[in-house]
Amino acid sequence: MFIDVHCHLSFPQFEDDRSAVVKRLLEHNISLLIDPGTNPLTSKRSVELSSRYSFIYSTVGLHPHDVSDRVADKTINTLESLAASPRVVGIGEIGLDFHYEDCEPAHQKEAFRAMLRVAKKLDLPVVVHCRDAWEDTLKILREEKCSNLRGMMHCFSGNTEIARECIRLGFKISVPGTLTYKKSSLPAVVQDLEIQDILTETDAPWLAPVPFRGKRNEPAYVRFVTEKIAEIKGLSVETAAGIIKNNAIELFSLPGKKTAIG
Repeated sequence: MFIDVHCHLSFPQFEDDRSAVVKRLLEHNISLLIDPGTNPLTSKRSVELSSRYSFIYSTVGLHPHDVSDRVADKTINTLESLAASPRVVGIGEIGLDFHYEDCEPAHQKEAFRAMLRVAKKLDLPVVVHCRDAWEDTLKILREEKCSNLRGMMHCFSGNTEIARECIRLGFKISVPGTLTYKKSSLPAVVQDLEIQDILTETDAPWLAPVPFRGKRNEPAYVRFVTEKIAEIKGLSVETAAGIIKNNAIELFSLPGKKTAIG
């Protein structure tokens, strides 16, 4: 019933109890999970994890935090080769993050463009990370735009105007557990958007929703995000979950039958 389109289940934070986490997510009716890579090593681990579970898929990418210098062609080629796996459904996470003073904007932008071009070449959707860099992110997406460039804005943190511009460029808005936080601005954004443009994620092991805020996040908790979206949109949880799952199936060209709504 529920989906988590961005969960780092292959990361070390789940090494000691990954099987138990998988058991819990199945018990909580999570039927689809996408595990994103952040560099060649984590992308390889993501592909390996997705090969072990029929309901887990992966993406391969280069997170802006992993870009401290000019990215070598070898790195891009390695990621492109990993993307040939039938379990890979997208390129990401990629993007820009200018939050920290020691970031290298020029190198991040170069890597972002390179990975967008890989996605266009392979006709795969992209998973975009953006933090304190909306102007540059949108500028690059506009400049690199072509007929098959599409994807999702991971862990969305912008306002309604930014969300609508992302949608205009062919992107879905992925909503994390921060939606449930008391001072979050995301409820207003969700209210303003069509639910057909929304996805749900945990970004586990981070950003656990209420009532687990401050603890390790895990995919079973994506139901709290979906429940909050349903409440905001005035829909039943089943209807909201069905629409959101259909959104993911369509964007990532996933196998399986879409949920009948209404």
